[in-house]
Amino acid sequence: MSAEVLQWDLCTAAQRIKDREISSEELTRQALQRARELQGRFNSFITLDEEALEAARKADLAVARGAPLGPLHGVPLAHKDMFYRKGKVSTGGSRLLEHRRATVTATVVTRLEAAGAIWMGGLNMSEFAANPTGQNESYGDCRNAWDEHRISGGSSSGSGVALALRLCFGSLGSDTGGSVRLPAALNGVVGLRPTYGRVSRYGMLPRTWSMDTAGPITRTARDCARLLGVIAGADPQDATASLREVPAYESCLTGDLSGLRIGIPVNYFYDRVSQAVRTAMEQSLAILKNCGAELIEVQVPDPASLYQIGNLISQVEAAAIHGNLVREFGDRYPLVLKTRMESGFYVPAVDYLNAQTSRSRLTTEFVEAVFSQVDVLHTPVLGMTAPRIEDMSPKRSAEVFPILAQMARNTRPISTLGLPALSVPAGFSGEGLPIAFQLVGRPFAEGLLLKVADAYQRLTNWHLDQPQPIPTDAGPDAALH
Repeated sequence: MSAEVLQWDLCTAAQRIKDREISSEELTRQALQRARELQGRFNSFITLDEEALEAARKADLAVARGAPLGPLHGVPLAHKDMFYRKGKVSTGGSRLLEHRRATVTATVVTRLEAAGAIWMGGLNMSEFAANPTGQNESYGDCRNAWDEHRISGGSSSGSGVALALRLCFGSLGSDTGGSVRLPAALNGVVGLRPTYGRVSRYGMLPRTWSMDTAGPITRTARDCARLLGVIAGADPQDATASLREVPAYESCLTGDLSGLRIGIPVNYFYDRVSQAVRTAMEQSLAILKNCGAELIEVQVPDPASLYQIGNLISQVEAAAIHGNLVREFGDRYPLVLKTRMESGFYVPAVDYLNAQTSRSRLTTEFVEAVFSQVDVLHTPVLGMTAPRIEDMSPKRSAEVFPILAQMARNTRPISTLGLPALSVPAGFSGEGLPIAFQLVGRPFAEGLLLKVADAYQRLTNWHLDQPQPIPTDAGPDAALH
């Protein structure tokens, strides 16, 4: 069967397998083949799972027997290489962990397997999920799906690139300060940071305990709704996982936004935005207005202070997490990461506790100030398109630091608040690079965000556009680790 099947979205692929129009084995074989062909150019995978085809054959046997099928049955997915599977290696993007086998299985992995998904492999990521550019010294840089000379965004770099290149049908990433939304935005796919606690973090490599969130990266809002419906919910192994009932997210996607109030921030979020991004934002808002939404300008509580609080918390918790790793691996620990992490050791405990205790109050103030006026906030994900990899070299640190600060400027404040946020493709720059808008909602408003994104995607084709890379001829396992 033609490789055109890889153009299907996740929901379509699941239905075609259920209807026996294609086997899981054939779909998985096609995905693995394309992943190998493009690995040498884009480096989106760390490993491909040798057991994927056997799992697909078992999925086909279940279809043949008429067994009950889950919502992801037989569909090949690939995930950021930081979700544990008992007995398997999850590198966290670091060579330091390449021989360490997990002793537990992540709750999200268990739920994906129960839904019938096929595990294709582990995707590239920023080392220890600690870099918004997606660059990686251990396994090599993951490169942007639309221009291999540009960064992919991170830290869920491989997830964004693999989805854009049609190497898999869905992916899980993690988002602490923007690590799902940034690679989704820079590669032209959909990425959701759920409300803190909506998805269990049990069995996920930690970056910052009090802000880490697992979230789906997909091609469409509907695919995102399906994946979220599978992984969300209470978990006795994670005390931070919410007991709140999980909605039927796909049923929220009605296409009708009549009466919905969309907020446009008049402060902060547009302060450092390129003209290409600004134009794309205006055009996306016009389309949402045509869907029946009302556009309302709003003044938001100062996100700059939220950015600073989030940074401080992240520094301290990363230092606590990585202190043991630094002691264990000594001089083998990457110098760049060690330098970034060490600052957390010098933050006074009083400052950390003040930052943490202020979050609940600031979240209440933000939610009341914004969502008393509007239902959803609309902002750019970031104010620029993907920088060139060579411009992010450590040798150009004086130029790199301002770009790094700019990248998570619009995403980290939302992470600090623990609110749900969704990145949605919204067009391209004159250089052909993806641009995206961010939708932010009150706690547990994921269904509403997905509803808005789905309505937008019914009237636009940005999420259907894809890069047209030429496969390498470097061999079937080029650059796999």
